[in-house]
Amino acid sequence: MRNQLRQVFRSGKFLVGFIMLLAILLLIIIYPLFNPGNPLEMIGYNSFIKPGTYFSLYDSLDVPQVYTLRLEGADDARIFSKLSLEDREAMRDWLLMYSEQEEDINITEEEIDVEDTEALLELWWEHYSPDIRISGMTIADRRAYGRLDTRLEGLFDIDDYHVYAIDPETEEYDILHKEVTSMDYTNVRDVANTRVLVLGTDNFGRDMLKQLVAAIATSLQIGLIAGLIATFIGLVLGLLAGYIGGFVDDAIMFVCNLLTVIPTFVLLILISFSIGQGARSATMVAILIGLTAWVWTTRSVRSQVMSLRNRDHVNLSKLSGHSLPRIISTDILPYIASYVVMALILQISTAILAEAGLSMLGLGPKTTEVPTLGLMMNWAMTYQAHLMGAWWAYYPVVLIIAILSFSMNLMNTGLDQVFNPQLRD
Repeated sequence: MRNQLRQVFRSGKFLVGFIMLLAILLLIIIYPLFNPGNPLEMIGYNSFIKPGTYFSLYDSLDVPQVYTLRLEGADDARIFSKLSLEDREAMRDWLLMYSEQEEDINITEEEIDVEDTEALLELWWEHYSPDIRISGMTIADRRAYGRLDTRLEGLFDIDDYHVYAIDPETEEYDILHKEVTSMDYTNVRDVANTRVLVLGTDNFGRDMLKQLVAAIATSLQIGLIAGLIATFIGLVLGLLAGYIGGFVDDAIMFVCNLLTVIPTFVLLILISFSIGQGARSATMVAILIGLTAWVWTTRSVRSQVMSLRNRDHVNLSKLSGHSLPRIISTDILPYIASYVVMALILQISTAILAEAGLSMLGLGPKTTEVPTLGLMMNWAMTYQAHLMGAWWAYYPVVLIIAILSFSMNLMNTGLDQVFNPQLRD
């Protein structure tokens, strides 16, 4: 046993897959210790808040110390943030169209640097006028450029802000609370309430990272339950069909052939739909997946047992008068144990993908109990995260599903290279 474990962990593919899976397991164990609570708690009122560090503006007005910093490029960065990349590209397009229309104006695309705010604005204010008519330009586009020019007029105005508080006697805003200048800075650690949203929030305003970690744990739980059920059923039926043969083998293979004709996922969809969403818990979905995924395991175990049942040590056990359960458990099962482990790993991976597919169709676990990777993909698709540019709502989920599936397939391949004599190095 020790020698086999040593060989397994010497397999590069198994080791890489095991490390990837172990990293995910450590994440779902350690992260909830630092960020406990309900992963489905809504902390934001907006849909798809982008990743970043957020602090309370209200509390930032009462920080104990305000610092004055003269940072080089601060004004340029402030202006740059007010002028979006789309606005810069629109200004460039107008200047190029204007240059093509006017023969005495020669502005090349190389001269227009959308990153250089000052040079871009100089070109714009030198040539743009709302009275200029560009041939082929629609009225809507001409008005859009006019609105853009209006916004640019106050771009360089950097006025101080005055924050007023309510006078308790007059109940009017006449008490000067604070004056904020363009050079005032505060340390974010001095602000009472801060929150780091590594992956932002979803459409319900829920912390995506916290939800993702909980979803990984639930999906792994579903995969493990479904994998154990499917592997156990496939192992028992495969042992009986392969060793006993005859009528038992014909009956089991008839059921296997019947279920092979019907696609497993289609059967799973029909059963899930008939149960109804109210009764579909994560455990129920795992049981359904396990009860429909044992067919290929049964076939594989049967073929392995048929190659073992006429070997000398099995015949000797028969002549010794050993019972059927003892022959199977002591003379056959140890020889296919490694294959059973590989089948279990593949069943877990397949179950995770099956749950994701069901949830994408709206046939997964109840949406109000626990998050799963499939449910998160369903929410992102339903609320059009891809159209809103909220990549954090679906890319991390897709990446985690791919890593889980890839790591388990690597582990299975590594085990196959160790225990399969035809592939052994």
